[in-house]
Order: sequence, then structure tokens, then C-alpha cells
Amino acid sequence: MDANVHANDPRKHVNEEPRNDLFDLMAGVGGMALFMTVLFAAMVIIKFIISG
Repeated sequence: MDANVHANDPRKHVNEEPRNDLFDLMAGVGGMALFMTVLFAAMVIIKFIISG
């Protein structure tokens, strides 16, 4: 019983896009830090408005 399967070697990485992983990491960490800074500033301003 032959299943007629065409298995590819997973080490070939045929669908992998050429990307700069370090830049992606730095952009992600920087973007998250910026988002958290903006969120923190907004929460501090809201706290002062509410307690004022």
C-alpha cells in the first residue's frame, strides 16, 4: 500500500523569509516599552484627575 507522499526535508527552510531577527527583536522590545510608558503616563494623569 503506497501512500504517494512527497516528504520534504524540514532543514531546507524553503518558506523562510530573509529577515533580520535582531532588528525584529529590538523593534518589538522598543515598541512594547514605548506602549508601556504611554500607558503608565496615562494612568498617572488619570489618577491625579480622579484624586484631585
